[in-house]
Amino acid sequence: MTDLERLRQLVIEACQHPAGSPQRQRCLTQVICLTSPHLWREATPDYADALQQTWVYFCQNVCDRGSGDRYDPDRSSVITWLNTYLKRRLQDFYIARQRQQALQSPSQKIIGETGNRLDPIEQIAAPPDIPPILAQVQLWVEQDPTGELCQTHIQGRPDLTCQVLILRRLPPETSWKDLAAEWGVPIPTLSSFYQRQCMPRLRKFGEQEGYV
Repeated sequence: MTDLERLRQLVIEACQHPAGSPQRQRCLTQVICLTSPHLWREATPDYADALQQTWVYFCQNVCDRGSGDRYDPDRSSVITWLNTYLKRRLQDFYIARQRQQALQSPSQKIIGETGNRLDPIEQIAAPPDIPPILAQVQLWVEQDPTGELCQTHIQGRPDLTCQVLILRRLPPETSWKDLAAEWGVPIPTLSSFYQRQCMPRLRKFGEQEGYV
């Protein structure tokens, strides 16, 4: 059985169980783990946010019509479905960021050294390079070679995995307060899970790579 066939089978099986049931959550967790390595990757500041929105969309619409149309396995694979949504969110973030930066410019046009008017959007500086160690950690978390990070999640929330939480806490980290508000989970729950499940795995990776 191919991965696509297995994913289709898991989605169908998940949707046969009631929402919130352990059986559905178990199937959806497997779908997330099988899907994660095939999702679109992009080194942009908003990728973690777009990815989190994608998983929320997945949980809301894979079996029921939530914030969008319910997923139809006869129309596309779950990988294609999620990649389409993820790329749209990335595009939304990109457009919003460009607009914000343009609005923050003292004028809509900037006078260049030659006297020509320049579009402020074209003058935005490239993002600074990510420190090598941080880049290695981020790559390891995103690729999740063993599948362990995406399999380990907060009880009752298969979307809140070690993979998702570590990516959101990498510099520039999102505060616990903001994460708690975004996900509807108490700060102590998030922090405790991070300390118990995420930190040991990060430490182990760091030891293997000689960082600690």
